[in-house]
Amino acid sequence: MRRALRNIGRLLRIAWTLGRWDALFLLIDHGLVPPVTFLAGMAPKKRGLGTPGQRLAGALQVLGPSFIKFGQALSTRPDLVGEETAVALSALQDRLPPFDAKAARAIVESEFGVPLDSLFRAFTDEPVAAASIAQVHFAVTATGEPVAVKILRPGVERAFERDLELFYWLAELAERALPSWRRLRPVEVIRTFAQSVMIEMDLRFEAAAASELRQNFAEDTGFLVPAVDWRRTSRRVLTLERVEGIPIDERDALIAAGHDPHEVLGKAAGAFFNQAFRDGFFHADLHPGNLLTRRYLAEMLLGFLIGDYERVAEVHFEAGYVPRRTSKAAFVQALRSIGEPILGRPLNEISIAQLLGQLFQITEAFEMETQPQLLLLQKTMLMAEGLTRRLTPGPEHARMREAAAELLEAAGRLPRLAARAERVLDGLEAGVSLSPDTLEAMSGRRRRGSALPLLLTLVAGLLAALLAVQFL
Repeated sequence: MRRALRNIGRLLRIAWTLGRWDALFLLIDHGLVPPVTFLAGMAPKKRGLGTPGQRLAGALQVLGPSFIKFGQALSTRPDLVGEETAVALSALQDRLPPFDAKAARAIVESEFGVPLDSLFRAFTDEPVAAASIAQVHFAVTATGEPVAVKILRPGVERAFERDLELFYWLAELAERALPSWRRLRPVEVIRTFAQSVMIEMDLRFEAAAASELRQNFAEDTGFLVPAVDWRRTSRRVLTLERVEGIPIDERDALIAAGHDPHEVLGKAAGAFFNQAFRDGFFHADLHPGNLLTRRYLAEMLLGFLIGDYERVAEVHFEAGYVPRRTSKAAFVQALRSIGEPILGRPLNEISIAQLLGQLFQITEAFEMETQPQLLLLQKTMLMAEGLTRRLTPGPEHARMREAAAELLEAAGRLPRLAARAERVLDGLEAGVSLSPDTLEAMSGRRRRGSALPLLLTLVAGLLAALLAVQFL
């Protein structure tokens, strides 16, 4: 009872905060919890709140790191929330109010047990970026190397613990009160999110991921992963080689500097697909993927690209994503109803929101259970699609036709590549092992491989096709 009262109080404070910032519009527009929005709308409003997007950004910032992350995801989706709101929410990416420089210096000294001056010849008090979990300072090591130093915010762990307690309570309540939601496995979804947060709260794991990613791309051109400075990295501090550049979402600045946005996206797409299919290890998810799963995903992608919906359905049955009692013919028709109207059309003419809605209806109709581990991959793909819209707005039909042909040729190799990799690694533990340098730097701590996330594989496969055509 105490837990329930505590979380009900937390929900009321959340609604009241949104009301105070006059930021209930997303809930109201979608007709969600009308009684709550009505009552919260009566909250006295703050002064000088600005545009709707600015109001929502301000409210999410007050509510804490979990809600800031939600806002960051929305900022990449102007097609869902509108251009003005997306632009306003983009401030949540790396332009939040920083914490005090004295606290940053104290954290570094506490983590390493030595004076800051013994680690860095120079250390800028003004952070170059401040986000929900950490902020970044530029520095120069004692030997003269320019680096970027990422430092966790004070108290951020406790803030996430409080939010996770609320999310677990809501998920458990949903599973008990709404039987139709049980196939969505809300508790497992929150557990996946919690595992992701746990990793983010220990910057040594982020360093390990960066080190492995750098090793995976050592022979690739056009994609650089900064080196980790392990001597100056700990649980709350991550030090990386400093790189200079233009943020990828600043299209005008890229063009002014002489870069072609299409070439930039081509390299980004190639890097993403190498991560997801070649390495099974991609940015935004520390856990490497199971090779068998990668083969399934590759075959689904190829099936959608060439319109072989029967093969896509067979892969779903082979992987166990669809119950065996399901009619294969009906499932094939459902897949065709999604794929035929959109493949071959430029991405800017496709509503991803409507697509996801249709996919969700199909998962319900065919009793497909949610596989929460795929959430990170799905989130990454949705954010990448949003980035695509920003960098290459408008249709480019000739280029799209060329890209589709190139993609078909490349996609045809994906199942064979995945199968060959599976044979090579047969007998080894699932996943890609950390490099010896990383293992040594982490003092022998070993990260176990886990399966490539598997939520709504249908979504991932279809979006992969759409993204690749637009990217390339």
